Amino acid sequence: MIRPLFTILGVTLILGALPAPAQRAEAKLVRHLDAVYQHWRAAMLTKNHTKWKTITATHRQISITNRIHSERRPVASTLFSLPAIPPDTRKLKLLDAKVKGITANLSFFGPVDFGVEGVKPPDNLLTLSFVREGAGWRYDTADYVNLAVLPEVRQQLAAGQLAHFKQPEFTPKGSVVQPMVTLRGPVKYIAKTYVYCPGREVKMSVNKVSRHLYQNTKESEIVIGGARDGRNEVQFAITSLPGSVGTEPLAIRVYLLSQIQGTKPIKIFQYQVAEKNKVKPFGTEHFLVTPAIGKQILGR
Repeated sequence: MIRPLFTILGVTLILGALPAPAQRAEAKLVRHLDAVYQHWRAAMLTKNHTKWKTITATHRQISITNRIHSERRPVASTLFSLPAIPPDTRKLKLLDAKVKGITANLSFFGPVDFGVEGVKPPDNLLTLSFVREGAGWRYDTADYVNLAVLPEVRQQLAAGQLAHFKQPEFTPKGSVVQPMVTLRGPVKYIAKTYVYCPGREVKMSVNKVSRHLYQNTKESEIVIGGARDGRNEVQFAITSLPGSVGTEPLAIRVYLLSQIQGTKPIKIFQYQVAEKNKVKPFGTEHFLVTPAIGKQILGR
């Protein structure tokens, strides 16, 4: 039998080594957290917005709603437009459970089923995160690890070997990062960041509200809060990653997305460095959304 593990105040304990009352208390918590997830899953499947709000961590609700408003999409229909159904943990084996501060994780192993027709799910890893609010727990988010490229880890987990869970990414953070803003409605201008940073890490913020982290990638993300009329601020900090030769090219951009069908995005900001040229480690720059640009974006 595989005993779950708990991290209490950052110290991992094997339940079998705890006194019987402590074991019962921890087992009760595991059942409670799993029930919280089942309630969240039911809310998503039945598209019950009221139930979703009561069971989802407050900071996560704000983050999701902020993103939807920043894309100028309807909240209710977007929230429940799932690419796949949330998997049922009752078909999986609980391998690991950790608590730290106001956060907790449950990690499961087995055929994580997203309901894709005609596909028999192989054994993979699913970690659910929770946040304690007041006297109870709420669901936060899930991380899915496809073990197809890690066959040795899959074999270890199948054999009940839990060394994999000693890695930092499986330890709850102990606290949550609160969103910088709570949007009450759709933004005026939809904006996206774009970063190309081989060999480097780029930390970036737009208007001190939308925070972004890029590492050795080419990626774009929605700007939370969108762009504003007039002056907008872009801050960035750039560091080299291990293995970098220090001469790689770099591009940091912000685009405004047109709300007129068929109109291309506007590149409103750019910091770009060609290969072998010097990159400044940090900077604060600005871009302007003028009335003319606003008209071009909105068509009015």
